[in-house]
Amino acid sequence: MPGRRLQADVRVHRAARQGTAAFTLDVQLDVGAGEVLAVVGPNGAGKSTLLAVLAGLLRPSGGTVHLAGRALTHVDPAGRVHAAVPPEQRGVGLLGQDPRLFPHLTALENVAFGPRARGARPAHARADAAAWLDAVGLPDLAAHRPAELSGGQRQRVALARALAARPHALLLDEPVAALDAAHAPLVRQLLREQVARTGTTTVLVTHDVLDAVVLADRVLVLDAGRAVHHGPTGAVLAAPRDPFTAALAGVNLVVGTGERGAVRAADGRLLRGTDPVPDGVAAAAVFAPAAVSVHTEEPVHASPRNVWPTTVVALEPRGAAVGVRTSGRPEVVADVTPASVAELGLRPGVPVWLSVKATEVGVHLR
Repeated sequence: MPGRRLQADVRVHRAARQGTAAFTLDVQLDVGAGEVLAVVGPNGAGKSTLLAVLAGLLRPSGGTVHLAGRALTHVDPAGRVHAAVPPEQRGVGLLGQDPRLFPHLTALENVAFGPRARGARPAHARADAAAWLDAVGLPDLAAHRPAELSGGQRQRVALARALAARPHALLLDEPVAALDAAHAPLVRQLLREQVARTGTTTVLVTHDVLDAVVLADRVLVLDAGRAVHHGPTGAVLAAPRDPFTAALAGVNLVVGTGERGAVRAADGRLLRGTDPVPDGVAAAAVFAPAAVSVHTEEPVHASPRNVWPTTVVALEPRGAAVGVRTSGRPEVVADVTPASVAELGLRPGVPVWLSVKATEVGVHLR
């Protein structure tokens, strides 16, 4: 059954408790039929709370959830409940880091659980389950129980089980986070193929930029319970507006105010890109760590560059490069070669100068 439109406008308020601060989630989303929306944000932003509301595992303080034109949740501002469809009747599938397979059932029986729950006859449910195991590349493991499968295989069975139930919408909570480097790409690709093939409306919560890039049509960024950025995946990652998304995209983000055509940061840095910024407007400068040059003396350049003094805070492995994290608000990371680290004598506490070509700086209004 193809995915259907999923719409939500919900609020969840949790009062402060001993050791925890008060928290409010206030978010709206609209996911078209067959679309994949990635929800990202720092820990505590409200991502898991949102999924719990959509799945019917948590009643919001107020708001609505509609799927395929049907009200699954409706709580008015006074807290009166007008609709509260239980999780098993919502037509919503949920797949998280833990596959949560039934340990006493075989892979085939696990996948057949969804069709059986919909009323399919045992023979039809088993045939359907066999087709789904074939779709996720596990036709030869139908008789195996979860304990006999690897982590990647268990997650593929869980994906088959979720989709075999023919959900109107699929909720994915960090679906590859617990997998190793060998299995994560395979499961990610299977998710992409099967979600596209079935046209299942999907909401994906993730901390992994590859999940968003490979799977999502759009990205919604949450921070402290509020949406701070939303748009097509490529556009959001190319022009992040918050530190979390910048880190997710692997770029430096310096926010500030327009001044003399550039971005004046909170710590006084003035960063200029190729496009002028109007005075007084909130703006952000974005540039890749590989675009940052590190010097031990103030550099002199013929071409326009942004140059400022700073101090090395930490050295971090970044694949074949070394990430040189420097002080400031916010910190800026430069990618340099290990040979350059040794030649320049870089270590925490060493004063340095950074430079970035203006042509390497993307500037956008916030």
